[in-house]
Amino acid sequence: KFIPLAEDTRLIVPIGNWVMERACLEAAENWPEHMRVNVNVSPEQLLETDFVGSVVRALSQSGLNAKRLEIEVTESIFLRDASIAREALERCMALGCSIALDDFGTGYSSLSYLHRFPISRIKIDKSFVQKLPDDVGSASIVRAIAQLGSSLSMKITAEGIETDSQLSFIKEHGCDEVQGFLTGRPIALADFLVLTGQQAENVEA
Repeated sequence: KFIPLAEDTRLIVPIGNWVMERACLEAAENWPEHMRVNVNVSPEQLLETDFVGSVVRALSQSGLNAKRLEIEVTESIFLRDASIAREALERCMALGCSIALDDFGTGYSSLSYLHRFPISRIKIDKSFVQKLPDDVGSASIVRAIAQLGSSLSMKITAEGIETDSQLSFIKEHGCDEVQGFLTGRPIALADFLVLTGQQAENVEA
């Protein structure tokens, strides 16, 4: 309920900018240097004329290396102003950021988008993953997406991993990374720092 309301009122833009700044700052100051941070971006935010400027400011103010920032977008951006979205993503990639296509397979999927847009990673939607390994159709779709991504030199992340059997299937079919409750649930920053072996001193609760 919150996200659609924020988008309808255009509050998603300042909220999204704050999230970008906060995420980059936390990653730069407290996360291990080999870990990247992924930030979801709304189409409303991406199509703002100063979107790339907001990314530059977040990186500059935080000191985060752009290579550690991955921007996640959904297929809904293709239904808006595709030329503006493409230019913005290309400029972000020129900075050193990578681009992930979130929830792939549930929106208005088109192979032409994968070719036209600077996509670095495809994230297979959990609606397919959660039916693995027994559902034949879902298994075929996951295999096809993984093979497609590999042929296009894109990284593949499977979302919604909750069982060992799902993880085994994904590992057997070429996905680079997984995301889901089996490997980790949302946790507080202090707990995350403990998990990664970082010191939680001087960190706000």
